[in-house]
Amino acid sequence: MLYAITGQDVADSLAQRLAARPAHLERLQALQAAGRLVLAGPFPAIDSNDPGPAGFSGSLIVAEFDSLQTAQAWADADPYVAAGVYSQVTVKPFKQVFPA
Repeated sequence: MLYAITGQDVADSLAQRLAARPAHLERLQALQAAGRLVLAGPFPAIDSNDPGPAGFSGSLIVAEFDSLQTAQAWADADPYVAAGVYSQVTVKPFKQVFPA
């Protein structure tokens, strides 16, 4: 089943985010290589693809996991959690309708 994982950044977390980004991307690349990643990316803190020093307000990952518990465990082990980038992580089952 698919799960939507959203992380909410703490204020002024850009430096921590950039430091933890390589490890974060490595985990996403592993999901992609396994054919389980649907999409992933950050939420710019301002209306711009390149928010510069404004940074990001969080992230969204949609990926396939065996269960909600497995998805939650994967999300809890994210390098952004360990680095203090995320103040909160939410994992919810997700049903993709479009594109089919």
